[in-house]
Formats: sequence, C-alpha cells, structure tokens
Amino acid sequence: MMMVIMKRDATREHIERVKKEARVFDLEPLEMPGEERVIIALKGDEREVTTGRFKSLEGVASVVPILKKYKMASRDTKWADSVIDIGKGITIGGKKQVIIAGPCAVENEKQLRDAAEVVRKQGIRILRGGAYKPRTSPYAFQGMGLDGLRLLRKVADDLDMKVITEITDIRKVVEVCQYADILQIGARNMQNYALLTEVGRAGKPVMIKRGLSATLEEFLLSAEYILSEGNTNVILCERGIRAFEQEVRFSLNLGVVPILKDLTHLPIIVDPSHAMGRREFVIDMALAALASGSHGIMVEVHCNPEEALCDGPQALTPPMVKDLVKRAKKISSAIDMPLVLFPYKP
Repeated sequence: MMMVIMKRDATREHIERVKKEARVFDLEPLEMPGEERVIIALKGDEREVTTGRFKSLEGVASVVPILKKYKMASRDTKWADSVIDIGKGITIGGKKQVIIAGPCAVENEKQLRDAAEVVRKQGIRILRGGAYKPRTSPYAFQGMGLDGLRLLRKVADDLDMKVITEITDIRKVVEVCQYADILQIGARNMQNYALLTEVGRAGKPVMIKRGLSATLEEFLLSAEYILSEGNTNVILCERGIRAFEQEVRFSLNLGVVPILKDLTHLPIIVDPSHAMGRREFVIDMALAALASGSHGIMVEVHCNPEEALCDGPQALTPPMVKDLVKRAKKISSAIDMPLVLFPYKP
C-alpha cells in the first residue's frame, strides 16, 4: 500500500483525479480527510505502479510507501491522533479522557436504568451494556438480545447518553447498528475477520478489544480489517491478557498504552473491570490506566452486584463510581489530559 498525500490547497478536482488514476491500475482509493490535508490510501497490488505516476499529478505533495503490515493504523500513515466523534459533543481520542460505564449485561429495564442514572449523575455520557453476551459456558446467561438493545436505546435516549454494546454475530450487524452508537468487538472475536470486515462496512464507530493472547501486531492488524473497509472510526481497548496469575482474571499490561500511542494514531481505552475481575482492585487500576495516558477507561457498574446475572464480582457499586470520578479528575488534570464530563440536568 502507498499513501498519496495531497497539498494543503488541493481541490476536490485534484483529489478525484488521483482516485481516477488509482482505479486505472485496479487500486482502491480510500480518502482520509485530515485537519490540514487529505491523504488517499491506495489499496491493492501497487507493484506495477511507480510513485512517480502519482507524484506528477496536480495537487499531490508526496507519495509514501507504507512498509508496516498494519498500514492504515500506523503513525506512518497518519501522525496526528485520531479523534472519534460519537455525536452530541462526545469525542474519544486526542488530548482528552473519557469514562464509559454501565452494567456488563442488560438484565431488565430497572436494573439498566438504575445503573445508567448512577453513571449519568457523575457526568458520564457513554453507556455500556451487553445485549448479546458470548460466554465461556453455553449454560450461562447469554443476554436479552433484541429486547436488550431496545432497552439500551430507550434508557440512553431518556438520559441523553450514547450506547456502546458488543456485537458477536455477522448476521446481527444491521440489527445492532439500529440501536448502538458504538459497536464493540469483544476479545474472543478480535480475529473473527468476517465480522471485522462487515463491521468495517457498516460505518459505525467501532471499539475492538485485544484478544486474550494477542500480540500488539495482531491487535493492530485486526483494527486494520476495519480501517481497510473505509471505516476510520476505530478505538482500541486493552482489557488484559491471559497469564499464569490466578488472583485476577487477566494480567492488565498498562505498558501497552504508551507503546500503542507510539505505533498508532488510534485512540486507546482501558477496561480494568475485565482484567481484574474483583471490584476492590478496579478503581486503582482504572486510575493507573488514566495516568498511563490512555484516552479513557471502561468500567462495569451494578446497583446490586450480588444479584447480577453476569460478572457481578467486578462491578462497581454506586458509591465506588462517585469515588472513581472524583479521583479520576485529579489524575487527568495532573497529566494534562482533562477528563470530559457532562453535567446532569434531569
């Protein structure tokens, strides 16, 4: 793949001329608008094309071959941090931090609404909740499905929030897109390439979780599947990997945050709930995740965790959410990445 970097004053006519030339050589041009200039990725077998073929076109500043396997996710392609616009003034990425919170699974309307109100009163406006739950055991609670999606949308709209929920099946992409603002690809589906491709085509913002044993290159290549379909709104999520330690569910390696920030322009969220598996450790690791420079955290919340149908031991209680937000604001301020919160007005 190579990248055609347009001049700052390049016109729409110049851009379309580059795209037309690319198609002559059976290359798929993917336009990536930036703050200052447009970059066009040429996807396909470019061996028969010389860079000079495009350098000579009017409006082209330079042509750069991308050598990394994860081409569109690489900083070689885009140096500036990507900022994902979720709508209503909510963004993920750049120099700010966010909190995503809510129950692991939607169980009923009261349970969801109670948890959503707790997090919304703390200024959090991205509500997480699983309608489809891929579980290790086929006998465990698998989620409410479509009814859960409808409840998520209803409660989120009532509280002026955005919805992130997991998608597990390629056949459910259209259905989930009707209700969710952000699609979540779980760790078990990180290398489900058919699902990644379909989600990339859907165009919705996507958060992809790192697989249980995935290397960072494998992680970024999974993101590349989504990016290569023309969907540039991709968020990475570190949620811990499988190791030998038995005291926690997974090992949360926060060292990957600065490494990923060096390798890629994509935003990075950390999920300490799934990594730790025990609520008494979640806040400390959430604060550490913010201190590491991540673009935010995602935590699970339940008003009655002992009654939860899914992952109750790791869910924060309402008082813990309030404590987390209070302490998180101090951490974010200290590293000059303000925590974005929205006042609640019933």
